[in-house]
Amino acid sequence: MTNGVGGSTAEQELAALSSIREQAVPIGLDEYADRLQKARELMQQAGIDALYLDATTSLRYFTGMQCYASERLHGAIVSVSGELIYVCPAFEKQKTRAEMVVEGDFALWEEHEDPTGLVASTALECTGKPTCRLAIDHQTPFFTASRLQSASAKLSIVNGEDLIAQCRRIKSANELALLMQAKAITLRIHQLAGRILQAGIDTREVQAFLDAAHIACGMDGRSTFKIVLFGEPTAYPHGVPYAQTLAENDMVLIDTGATLHGYNSDITRSYVFGEPSARQREIWELEQAAQLAAFDAAQIGAPCSAPDLAAREVITAAGFGPGYKVPGIPHRTGHGVGLDVHEHPYIVRGNDLPLAPGMCFSIEPMICSYGEFGVRLEDHAYIAADGPHWFTEPSQSLENPFNL
Repeated sequence: MTNGVGGSTAEQELAALSSIREQAVPIGLDEYADRLQKARELMQQAGIDALYLDATTSLRYFTGMQCYASERLHGAIVSVSGELIYVCPAFEKQKTRAEMVVEGDFALWEEHEDPTGLVASTALECTGKPTCRLAIDHQTPFFTASRLQSASAKLSIVNGEDLIAQCRRIKSANELALLMQAKAITLRIHQLAGRILQAGIDTREVQAFLDAAHIACGMDGRSTFKIVLFGEPTAYPHGVPYAQTLAENDMVLIDTGATLHGYNSDITRSYVFGEPSARQREIWELEQAAQLAAFDAAQIGAPCSAPDLAAREVITAAGFGPGYKVPGIPHRTGHGVGLDVHEHPYIVRGNDLPLAPGMCFSIEPMICSYGEFGVRLEDHAYIAADGPHWFTEPSQSLENPFNL
């Protein structure tokens, strides 16, 4: 049996957990001020007068305001000259004020009004000019973006994705610390999830454990996602729409994460419940080699595509692939992580953006063999002044996936 798998129950493991949330330090006002200042500097360089942030993680990134998208427009306008104005329904003003972290003014709209007209007029007023070049949050819903485009002839709309990405893809020391703590918690929960496995357990039982364990450890809430797969379904990267029960010698794949003060963990472990076959060992060890090759290629100044290429070279040399062909790696090698579990920078062919200190991303070149099984080993790395570092140590071996 794989080291660290089996021998316990969910009840026993949950009873031994305690919250470590008090050890995590949330982002402070000084950092939000620095973020807004950087955004304004980039806006000035690009000739942008104002930035509209919808109810997305970018609103939270720049202002600390945690707001969820709905049919009612909530957001904020950041002007290049220094104003910060929250836009929300008039009846939501008190609630929005209670959630405010960075102080700002309000622009309020009533239920019968089109709020995009208010965004347009407020942005124009902020500029103090006859026209306004407004960058909009790239996660803004289309129905809002399209209305903004026709809200005023004095308003010109541009995509704010690159401006926002330039801020968010380089993590501060405080962000790195939160990501480190979040991932350490989820790795510990992976170890405990392995301990509760027994023949006949249902994937839904494991998912329930992941939720309860993340809460018990002090994460913001339940798991953001919880992919639990046994046997043949492990071949499908985002799972299958039905539960499975665990059988002897099944491949197990668990991919889960949660947030800590908004920052995401995201770790995957694959291992065998029982004794691995020669084929399971072959693909697991090839996946390990591909993951380590991708990490070694993640050097400062190398393009974001380099780790993806390095992983594919390993599996192609072993007769898998090529490209996205399976058996092989059917998707990109990694994605950035922060307030979104998937964000810039993306570790994928064609992304020539140079890797730079402060960037964080997953390394998960999953090998899939449809109809058979799959193996994904996912850990995240960050670029420091001296090159790449792991947030969590990768699995040592098929027999010891949790490095016990």
